[in-house]
Amino acid sequence: MMRTPCICSFLFGFFLIFSSIAAQLDYVSNANLSSTWTNNESSIPSSNSPDGSRIRIILSVKYRFACGFFCNGTCTSFLFAILFNTNDHVILWSANRDNPVRESAILNFTAAGELVLQDVDGSTVWTTNTTEKSVAFMNLTDKGNLMLFDNTKSMVWQSFDHPTDCLLPGQKLFQGQKLIPSVSSTNWTAQKDSYSLQLTHEGLFAYVGSNPPQVYFPSFGIDIDMINSYFKFFNGSLSFVDSMQYSLQYVKLMPDGHLKGFTVPDSVWADFLTGDLGECSYPLTCGRNSICSAERQCTCPGIDSFRAVNDRKPNMGCFPVTPLTCNATHDQHFIELTNIAYINNIADMEDVDIEICKQACLKKCSCKAAVFEYGSNTTSGRCYLLSELFTMPSVEAGVLPYNILTHIKVQNVTSSSMNVTSSSSSRNLVATVLGYTIGSFVLLIVVVGFIMFAVRKEKTNSEMEEEHLDQVPGMPIRFSYEQLKTATQNFSKKLGEGGFASVFKGTLEDGLQIAVKHLQGDVYVHVKKSFMAEVESIGSIHHVNLVQLKGFSAWKSERLLVYEFMSNGSLDQWIYYSGGDHQKHLLGWECRKKIILDIAKGLAYLHEERSQKIIHLDIKPQNILLDSNFNAKVSDFGLSKLIDRNQSRQVMTTMRGTFGYMAPEWLSSVITEKVDVYSFGIVLLEILCGRKNLDRSQPEESWHLLGVFQRCWEQGTLLDIVDRYSEDMQLHATEVTEMMKVVSWCLQTDFTRRPSMSTVIKVLEGVISVESNLDYNFSCPRLQETTFEHDKSSKPACDSILSGPR
Repeated sequence: MMRTPCICSFLFGFFLIFSSIAAQLDYVSNANLSSTWTNNESSIPSSNSPDGSRIRIILSVKYRFACGFFCNGTCTSFLFAILFNTNDHVILWSANRDNPVRESAILNFTAAGELVLQDVDGSTVWTTNTTEKSVAFMNLTDKGNLMLFDNTKSMVWQSFDHPTDCLLPGQKLFQGQKLIPSVSSTNWTAQKDSYSLQLTHEGLFAYVGSNPPQVYFPSFGIDIDMINSYFKFFNGSLSFVDSMQYSLQYVKLMPDGHLKGFTVPDSVWADFLTGDLGECSYPLTCGRNSICSAERQCTCPGIDSFRAVNDRKPNMGCFPVTPLTCNATHDQHFIELTNIAYINNIADMEDVDIEICKQACLKKCSCKAAVFEYGSNTTSGRCYLLSELFTMPSVEAGVLPYNILTHIKVQNVTSSSMNVTSSSSSRNLVATVLGYTIGSFVLLIVVVGFIMFAVRKEKTNSEMEEEHLDQVPGMPIRFSYEQLKTATQNFSKKLGEGGFASVFKGTLEDGLQIAVKHLQGDVYVHVKKSFMAEVESIGSIHHVNLVQLKGFSAWKSERLLVYEFMSNGSLDQWIYYSGGDHQKHLLGWECRKKIILDIAKGLAYLHEERSQKIIHLDIKPQNILLDSNFNAKVSDFGLSKLIDRNQSRQVMTTMRGTFGYMAPEWLSSVITEKVDVYSFGIVLLEILCGRKNLDRSQPEESWHLLGVFQRCWEQGTLLDIVDRYSEDMQLHATEVTEMMKVVSWCLQTDFTRRPSMSTVIKVLEGVISVESNLDYNFSCPRLQETTFEHDKSSKPACDSILSGPR
């Protein structure tokens, strides 16, 4: 009788141990309302992979799928994602691919039935928006679908309805939805300007990014045999069918435009598009403006018209030797290519002849090539007008059931040099005749000769400038002066002006809004320097936090730069209180933090992510522009300087920049990128305090913000200088004063103690802390009050110049 309780106790203990082990082996697949998960080790232990990636599992099902926080590499940012729960984690879906969160971010399944992802700072990154749908519980299904259900077990939201770059068996792609690849296997950000796979009422189409997007794979009605084996097209949707014969687990649109089918974890079984396309038909196999042969050899069309971007890497594409302009048609001609196909499958014109097709391209500024397809017994055919020219596959004669001619538009070499020579010879003859006939007027001859020399030198410099512009790789579109004059309605819509430039709003023929910067002024040499600095600096680079240079115009003495239009203007209009109702338009704390991070990323790219680093030299709120979503972009590269990466310092004999934002080392003329870090610190301080660094409306002892900042550090009263006109800034005053440590680090008088911009980004993202033991003496000798390149003896600039172009 005594043994029975012992046996029962043993069995009960064994049951508890077995249940505990089972719970560790298989995570739950359901979650109820009011559940919260914090992204850290103490809350959710990590599961690590050999490749260094890590997942913190929230839900799991049958050791097959897992849902939770995922990171790779250094794990400074995380996705809330669904993955295969194997050693080699494969992301199948993510909620925040463009907005990763940090350590200690929170996923909250609220009592109202909404799944909300919040970053560590409390900002909402993603939500299901299901507060009005009576959600009762959440479930990760055995098909890898994250679903929210109501009390009747009816589905009210599912991840299958929001595809990213993958489709799982049973998942549908509906009309209007897209698969968009990630930038790379380690960069999850959506590659929005490159490839996409989209379903329309006509069928499945793969696109490459351009304006408008070009089709490189059409499947009208999904009639391709390979597609039919794995997909079904019905009721306006495309469904990926589970094929048990080959055990395909998912399909994925890759960063190179391929649509591949995989078996777990990462074995490629099928490449669905290549069988019908061929490798050369992928738009960027050989880069832009290039020809791809059957052996996948990449070459440039026309030796005299195009050159390789990199001779050692021909797959990087080609660039035109002479950039296209939008001048009259007689300034352009075509290179004709035969046996060259093209990816686009939607014609711009039907039943036209080749001349109509070519003339239509010449008359359309954005057209870079005309492709003409026609039958063997007719001269009429289909015409394609291409605004972007990607890889062009070479085909053998007779392979295609039709004939095809590709005409690439190129710019003629102008006859300006011939005109200059003829003009110069005429002037020399006149001068000689005058010299022989009016010998007594020697002084006059000297004056005339001097003028002629100056004119000829100016023309020579202009020709050298033109030649230099033509040789800058990746140059943007060259506009005619008349075209920009029309776009800006004769330069009537002025957005702002500065010392040497006025900025006008314009609209191109295709409806694209632009900002045209008209460089002008008495000092023509400075105008040319500013123009060349901007073109050389950002003419061929693209970054989300740099204002994009769309094009330029150089006509006689006129110099114009065409930028993307930034609808919310410059930063100074949003952070300084100007009285009246302006207070309601001041930016909140979260928006200001985003702007600060945007500026830092733009500068880090200029300083550290290019073969030649670019020092901006004029960072100030007037040169930070905001788009419609208040994304910040650095602009105005008129004073910038290109420096080789192996050159640590640059000696400059003239100062550049704006008083109040110039670093102390300008007095020594030895300059590094740390002058931009100093200027960034001043701008950051202005954003946090909501006032200008020099404000004479304040009491005299508070005119200079830097002096006020130093006193507050010494007295421990930093809360007093947080923007008092913004209630939201006051609400977050503690966080604001914490960021003032970043300001102090950036404003170190010794530039070697200032951080790099990449280090600033890590501080802003919470990865590292500000260096301790800083020098809080920010005073330095007064610099000359000027905003443009000048000699040290220059006079102070007027207020209109100090304001800078908007």
